[in-house]
Amino acid sequence: MSNKILTRLYNRVCCFVLFLVAASASFNGFYDECHFHEVGVAGDWEVDGFERMVDGTANRPYVYRQLLPTTANWIEKVVPQTIKTRLYNRQGSRPHAYINSMSYSPTVKNNVYFFRYLVTYIATFLFTLLAVYAMYFVCKAVGVSLPAAVLSPVIVILLLPYIMSDSGFNYDFPELAFMALAVWIALKFDWWWSIPIAALGTWNKESFLLFIPALYPLFRRRSPRFGALLRVATLCSVCLVVYLPIHLRFAHNPGSTVVVQWLDQLQFFAHPRILLFSTQQTYGLRVPKAFSAIPMCLLFWTMWRGWRHLSPMMKRHGQIAAAINIPLYLFFCTPGELRDLSMLYVLFLLVLAGNLKEWIGGCGVKTDATMVDQTLVL
Repeated sequence: MSNKILTRLYNRVCCFVLFLVAASASFNGFYDECHFHEVGVAGDWEVDGFERMVDGTANRPYVYRQLLPTTANWIEKVVPQTIKTRLYNRQGSRPHAYINSMSYSPTVKNNVYFFRYLVTYIATFLFTLLAVYAMYFVCKAVGVSLPAAVLSPVIVILLLPYIMSDSGFNYDFPELAFMALAVWIALKFDWWWSIPIAALGTWNKESFLLFIPALYPLFRRRSPRFGALLRVATLCSVCLVVYLPIHLRFAHNPGSTVVVQWLDQLQFFAHPRILLFSTQQTYGLRVPKAFSAIPMCLLFWTMWRGWRHLSPMMKRHGQIAAAINIPLYLFFCTPGELRDLSMLYVLFLLVLAGNLKEWIGGCGVKTDATMVDQTLVL
């Protein structure tokens, strides 16, 4: 019994180290590319730069994504000034003392924003780590074998900076974490545990409201049709209760509630050269863009091979998410950015896990767990 406990502890520690390293690499890949879009860095973008986000003056709809800015502002108010001054002075006098990458941002050198920037930096990384664990829990909840359940979240989180292309945002990591947590809770726990996730997910990004209907097949496992619909409606109401005050608060900010970009999408798809030869820099390397021909062919191949490994329940989840996300992407999202198909992250995770399970099995590695194959009547 003692040996089993030590083995279990060792395995969990190894998983933590692996997840921590993967989350660190993913966050660093994102941060080195565009930081938090503050003034004076390569990813400087005026409409939603860090300074304007925490000041509440950013353009709509970006200013609606208030979880991290509001948290940073609140912590900045409650932490004693002596602690903030000590941290600022240490960072200023020894720029490589504890967070090397932050020292290259001009905003960090501004005492007005330094502490809130530090809080946002740490919080974004912690959400990255949480996203890895949440995806791991989803894989275990649907019965993915242990090796595939460990490797799939690591691969997805490492791919995230690549999927973000040229303009990822710090709220993309909490978004992935909340979506994976929502799926995991719907699979394993009573539905009302999803209420705080729905609230926090909407506080982080207003489009989380549109992800809620994709949870219907998961609720349908343990309740009749009306009960599942009622749960979806309740969670949507929670999302609206969170979103509407934010929408009203920033109603006078520049911008608009949504950015219509379908004409840009048409122009993008009308230039085959962009789809074939465009490149981007990820992890310091110049590689084909995520939306270019070769990566997209690999993505479709992965989806085609892994689809058969999904249970009917997860297939229906993916179909609902795609039916919502793809039209939204074509009408309201920046062309060529796969990150805007974020409602399909969990589907991609499980498809990838199915492929890995088949690969590991083909290599002669024995696994006891198999994908859950549940009959779902909708």
